[in-house]
Amino acid sequence: MERSVLLFLSAFTGLCSFAQNTCSTALPIAPGGTYTVLAVDGTQATPANCTGSGGDATHAEWYVFTATVDTTIRISTDYPGASTDTRIQVYTGGCGALTCYDGDDDSGAIYNYASIATFYVYAGTIYHVAFDDYWTDAGFQFTVSEYDAPPPPPDLISFTALDVPVDGNVLACLDMNGDHRDDIVGTSATNVNIFHQLSGGTFQSVNIVTEEAENVASWSIAAGDIDGNHHNDLLYGGGQGATFMMATDDGTGFVKVNFEEYIFCQRTNMVDINNDGHLDAFSCHDVDANVSFLNDGSGNLTFGQGMLGTTCGNYGSIWTDYDNDGDMDMFVAKCGCDPVDILMRNNGDGTFTDVAAELGFADGHQSWSSAWGDYDNDEDMDVLVGSSASGYHKLMRNNGDGTFTDITAGSGIDLFTGESNEWTTHDFDNNGYLDIFGGGGMLMNQGDLTFLVDETIPYNGPIGDLDDDGYLDVLNASTIHFNNSTGNNWLKVALEGTWSNTNGIGARITVMSASGPHIREVRSGDGFRYMSSLNAHFGLGTDPAVLQVEVRWPSGTVDVIADVDINSTLVVVEGQFNGVAEHAAPALTIFPVPATDRLTVSGAHAPNSAVRVFDTTGKLVLQGQLAANTLDVAVLNCGFYVLEVATAKGSVRQAFSKF
Repeated sequence: MERSVLLFLSAFTGLCSFAQNTCSTALPIAPGGTYTVLAVDGTQATPANCTGSGGDATHAEWYVFTATVDTTIRISTDYPGASTDTRIQVYTGGCGALTCYDGDDDSGAIYNYASIATFYVYAGTIYHVAFDDYWTDAGFQFTVSEYDAPPPPPDLISFTALDVPVDGNVLACLDMNGDHRDDIVGTSATNVNIFHQLSGGTFQSVNIVTEEAENVASWSIAAGDIDGNHHNDLLYGGGQGATFMMATDDGTGFVKVNFEEYIFCQRTNMVDINNDGHLDAFSCHDVDANVSFLNDGSGNLTFGQGMLGTTCGNYGSIWTDYDNDGDMDMFVAKCGCDPVDILMRNNGDGTFTDVAAELGFADGHQSWSSAWGDYDNDEDMDVLVGSSASGYHKLMRNNGDGTFTDITAGSGIDLFTGESNEWTTHDFDNNGYLDIFGGGGMLMNQGDLTFLVDETIPYNGPIGDLDDDGYLDVLNASTIHFNNSTGNNWLKVALEGTWSNTNGIGARITVMSASGPHIREVRSGDGFRYMSSLNAHFGLGTDPAVLQVEVRWPSGTVDVIADVDINSTLVVVEGQFNGVAEHAAPALTIFPVPATDRLTVSGAHAPNSAVRVFDTTGKLVLQGQLAANTLDVAVLNCGFYVLEVATAKGSVRQAFSKF
């Protein structure tokens, strides 16, 4: 039964109308209107979640806006006295083929859980607006207004949409079968649906039934090869805790590993936290101290809490080497109960120190994520801390000495009013400079630390090259937005670790071309919730050739590759290009890492085996033999090394560090 909704329009004051329960009978709305919704119980659910927050809803209230002029529209449930947790979805297209255009959740400034959607509209275009019941079906009011914002520039980049029938919550886009092509991954409580990319941009669907997950990927997902079997495992971040889906050795199934500890999981990541060569995992905790899962080297994870942030309000974590010292630091964009961001510097000895205050980050900026990248191509990591509800963004330039300068003013970002939970950085137009994606727009880097805004782009989602053409595409729900080529050159780099984790997560890659250096880090989990490609993507503009590629691995190994074909995918196996003899698969466990004066070694060898130690250039720096499975390394300087141990079946190697 439909229910009354009071409609107050400047042209129709005092008249009553009815809120509509389906897209086809949506109620028209116009600027200047204030609308009252008594309850969200419409019979037609929203077809896709455009907000990047929460999961699917079951009911919605539908409205339609027809633009008569090109302008910016703001729809808001944020007002004095607001008390309803709302979520707005905005679509274009007909009711039978709706496409996400915009949306918002929790951007309210007066009431934190209110929603504000600000989006550009074009004359003659119809926009369907829906409020869903994912958080609550309680009533509320909303307003529609014209927002004084500059019109968008001409399209700087364009996309072509293609729907694919992926099952589940589609939050990931990465290589799942080792062919170095990005695949599409949808997950639910009981299945993993993978669309494997084939040549020519076609796909083959494989559905894998799993044990029922106690926690689904409602907030975020991360991926990486935790147990070293060369198949990517998945980490679901849910509202109650963390569930791992560990890929079987043949890659055809998953085994559930659940942790019973309560975690209000927000952003999840995989990274080698203690730099022992084994991939660990991490989860932001919304209401308590952050959580780590340390890997013992056999894929067994140990729950830990408090080392990487001790208070609540943790939303968007990202691991990056901001101080260029060879280990991964961590930044958390915070919101809610304790909105003061943290920057945890890796001290290199298994401990971390929060340096946010001294570097200008601890100002309570309300944000759910940040975008770290080298925006000026000077070989250090800058950052955009994007607003989710603050009303302003922060662009911070890395000064190269571990300090930062706020350069927001005059960058063009200071004029951008878009807000969102998702902020990431990639080179979408392949001009050689990293762009910023978030807030309903794409901030196109002009190469001089200024940005032009293009709002004619798809909504956020996982990012990868889904047609293997060297241009990054955007996946939103089950729609691929293929990036239309600009004609610029590119290079993709795929890593295969040996002493480091098999994905090379945490590696720093530098590509040299005529225009200078371009750096990328391999990360598992950026933005707030999505898992994007583990391949490193480089736009090279009109540069005609790649002069050199350098890979600095988490182990400290450095590979340098010359004579690389431009517009191609380069696969780098750790140690293949650094002059160290070919190694066997690691079969050693080393303790402690980082080392002090002595190493204890266990594995498939005799207790007094012959050993050699190499530095990261492949130079032999120590030779001798174990003494009852121990090795004296007091003579070594601080740094990264590779230990080689003789066994009856040949030499085996393992990376270690000494501090």
